[in-house]
Amino acid sequence: METGSGIMWFFKDRGFDDKSIHDMSKKCKQLNDVDRVRASETWDYLKSIGIPERKLPTVIGKCPKILTLDLHDKLVPMIQCLATLGTKPKEVASAITKFPHILVHSLEEKLCPLLAFFEGLGAPEKQLGKMILLNPRIISYSIESKLSQMVDFLAGLGLSKEGMIESQLQRAAINFPEIICRDVDKTLRPNVMYLESRGFSPSQIAAVVGGYPPVLIKSASNSLGPRIKFLEQVMGRQINEVAEYPEFFRHGLKGKLESRQKLVTRKGIECSLSEMLECNHKKFLLKFGM
Repeated sequence: METGSGIMWFFKDRGFDDKSIHDMSKKCKQLNDVDRVRASETWDYLKSIGIPERKLPTVIGKCPKILTLDLHDKLVPMIQCLATLGTKPKEVASAITKFPHILVHSLEEKLCPLLAFFEGLGAPEKQLGKMILLNPRIISYSIESKLSQMVDFLAGLGLSKEGMIESQLQRAAINFPEIICRDVDKTLRPNVMYLESRGFSPSQIAAVVGGYPPVLIKSASNSLGPRIKFLEQVMGRQINEVAEYPEFFRHGLKGKLESRQKLVTRKGIECSLSEMLECNHKKFLLKFGM
């Protein structure tokens, strides 16, 4: 085995099998130069910040380069910076477990410019931390291309970005950061085109995206399409009602939509989508005297 004997025994002691060690050494050639003591210090430090030991093999397996980084010059400052973004004790450990590569990115060249970018869009500091820690992959994106392209795309739908980011666009970026992780041309734009093909006007699309941003990443064939079909053919409603209540797309088709439609049809009740869907089942029954 090519991997340095010291680091090999470090891995063996922690339950890694030969294949895992081989795969890691292929991913990161510098592992050969890491001594056992240094690797142990990093391992113990990651444990001390709240990453469960049973999850550490997965974290290191995904990103073995972590063991090559200087603990005090690189890892500690990055983790301390991430800790200032969190409000709960285990948020940083959870972010690292989810996306270990967050630790290999530069504090000065990646994390600080990323924070500045979103601050420039008017994102509150508390929300900013939540966004990055819940979706740490964002740190790997190029601000110039990926994120700016995303903001321009959302603004192009009619969600303004002049000066301070408008509340709808801010909501899309902060509360649903998974949207920012998707490709504009492969996922987001096709979904907008799909909504257009179903008769949504540009202003209605802006209202739907602003009210329920995940509509941009839902499957057109498995999620959006069946719900629109149900809305029009079974409920006998128009798409303008969805523009008024975009969270229509959040509710389960087989569960909530079908069961509530049966109840209002049986009782001959006329109501808006929000009146029908916004409350829990008990309140729904009370509201309509069932």
